[in-house]
Amino acid sequence: MMQGRVNQRCEATLAIAVKNNEITQMVDTVIDTGFSGFITLPSDMISTLGFRWEGRDTATLGDGTFCTFEVYIGLVIWDGQYREIYINESEIVPLIGMQLLRGYDLQIQAIEGGSVTIEALSIE
Repeated sequence: MMQGRVNQRCEATLAIAVKNNEITQMVDTVIDTGFSGFITLPSDMISTLGFRWEGRDTATLGDGTFCTFEVYIGLVIWDGQYREIYINESEIVPLIGMQLLRGYDLQIQAIEGGSVTIEALSIE
């Protein structure tokens, strides 16, 4: 189980660890259920961690515009396990998307300081 908090802007937040072979870095993220990818990270963090470039992807943003993202492959520690995922380069606050949340139950107490709980679903 992973736990985060709702911040003053009523955003569900979670700190996660991203890593390469030598460096582990904690990242404060915002959970974005409208983002269908795994996570976004800024270019300087991707560069520092030396993530491998995978290609480009196009996405439709909330306002209906299209955006092209550089996509990298990197490691996160998710629910206590190393997991290789796609990372979209974006200069906004780092986001967690629905692909990373797939197979998990997300509970949010939607008040300032409320708890955010992410727990693996028991699928039989």
